[in-house]
Amino acid sequence: MILTLSCPDQRGIVAKVSAFLFERGCNILDAQQFDDQETGQFFMRVVFDADGADREALRGDFGALADGFKMKWTLRNRADRYRVLLLASKFDHCLADLVYRWRIGELPMDITGVVSNHPAETYAHIDLSDLPFHHLPVTKETKFEQEAELWKLIQETKTDIVVLARYMQVLSDGLSAKLQGRCINIHHSFLPGFKGAKPYHQAHARGVKLIGASAHYVTGDLDEGPIIEQDVERISHRDTPEDLVRKGRDIERRVLARALRYRLEDRVLLNGRKTVVFTD
Repeated sequence: MILTLSCPDQRGIVAKVSAFLFERGCNILDAQQFDDQETGQFFMRVVFDADGADREALRGDFGALADGFKMKWTLRNRADRYRVLLLASKFDHCLADLVYRWRIGELPMDITGVVSNHPAETYAHIDLSDLPFHHLPVTKETKFEQEAELWKLIQETKTDIVVLARYMQVLSDGLSAKLQGRCINIHHSFLPGFKGAKPYHQAHARGVKLIGASAHYVTGDLDEGPIIEQDVERISHRDTPEDLVRKGRDIERRVLARALRYRLEDRVLLNGRKTVVFTD
């Protein structure tokens, strides 16, 4: 099982959690922790073997301990897979990469569907045959209705996580709020630099020597959400904007895949406008 928690820091948290698991016959397999000296918040992720333990009783008993420390916490069986909805637009490299990694077992998730504002023919070269596909076109005039349909789909499919795999539509403040902590976007720049549209062209105009990509949680502020993962690649004065787009595709794919895997493995904890990521 995987336990994650955050709470105001104080002495004895690790001891109490460890003793709680030991007393119930659990064996800790991996444990990571972080004490944020700036905010006074404590974060912890524990993977443990609960063989022989009553898991529902475990959950109930831990709730009492958590209340005493004012914890925000989750407890999940590692065999339980998150349900994930993938959203994409015309550029399909991130979608194709996530589906491939899912098919080979690298991303332990259940895909509830693929949503696009472009028709299915756009992705004819990707094997989506066994995945529900939803074409939800959108214009400025139909955005409210389209998002209402999208939200209904999220609820009906019991989706846990929404991934914007180069979905080139800005979610409304209302939908962003509903998906707080559940929606991951890939932005094709090293945030906080070059937000918004055409970041590679912005980067080229500034003559940067590095380009990057950032996976972050979606909020009502465009490209301002808590960052989960980032990576960069060196470029030169010889590179055109088209070269940056080409080189950037590889960065985007690996950054989004890593961020999603971290989230699927309960490695990402929110810390205000930032995240704590317990990498492997």
